[in-house]
Amino acid sequence: MCRVLAYLGEPIPLEDLLYKPDVSFVNQTHQAAFYTRLNLAGSGLLAWDARSERPDLPFAYRSTQLAIYDRNLRALAAKVRATSLLAHLRGVPYDTRAIIHEQNLHPFLFEGARLALAHNGQLARFDEMKFALLPKIRPEIARAIKGTTDSEWFYALLLSQLPDPCADLGALDIARGVTSALRIVAGIRRELGIRTFSPMNLFLSDGNDLVAVCYTYGLGQFDGLGDDFHPPEERVLRIWYTIGKSYGQYDGEWRMLSADEDASSCIIASEPLTRDHGTWHAVPLQHLVYVKRADDRPSVELVPLDVE
Repeated sequence: MCRVLAYLGEPIPLEDLLYKPDVSFVNQTHQAAFYTRLNLAGSGLLAWDARSERPDLPFAYRSTQLAIYDRNLRALAAKVRATSLLAHLRGVPYDTRAIIHEQNLHPFLFEGARLALAHNGQLARFDEMKFALLPKIRPEIARAIKGTTDSEWFYALLLSQLPDPCADLGALDIARGVTSALRIVAGIRRELGIRTFSPMNLFLSDGNDLVAVCYTYGLGQFDGLGDDFHPPEERVLRIWYTIGKSYGQYDGEWRMLSADEDASSCIIASEPLTRDHGTWHAVPLQHLVYVKRADDRPSVELVPLDVE
């Protein structure tokens, strides 16, 4: 499974999120704590800076080179500060049919849209599903699909559920659109008789709000996945968040500085960035979490999902 990292809060150097923590995001290319598969299909990120020229337009970087060997990414991370970040390490099956191409790298952000998406998981039998998904996607949005991933098709489906996919949406509006898209996928799975286990962790940002989904279709249904398939541990299917004043190294330890009601920063990730999980909270399975920003202060809300 891929690894995803989302941030919203005080301006922070990207290297403090990507490289410096105990369990650095870039090192999860080959040393993810919760998952043993390697994420060897490239990386991508979108970074927003509220103080920059055109703050609604993120800095974008994608490369099929492995993040741990990417000198350009390392140099940029040392210079760029962001108030919001969506970063992704892509993992693919160890199979010659896997397509490694820049067009398949997350996060996805179609031209004109404000909302970006990164996905950690896989839609089972996607090659069958996409033909049933197509009528649910607006033609002008379908034409923007360039790659071959289930993630990009779901992104197009999600944008098609929004009244105006180019608008500056609030976290609650984004959450409603995500829920609608998940229900459409659940309906198509029923129509096609797909009951197979299919993790669908999603991370969405527009630079002002964060929405993340910790969801798995067919939870506990492993038929048809082959005798060599071993169900992952529950912690692999979860996502994690930490909220506080600022993220950094305090007393020799990387952590989110506690702030209670004065919290101004939040990280949501596939797994904690530190070996000590004391300041991290696991999002329950089958839940959506959204982070709203009001008066420059983020607040976190968890919502149970029932889409199947």
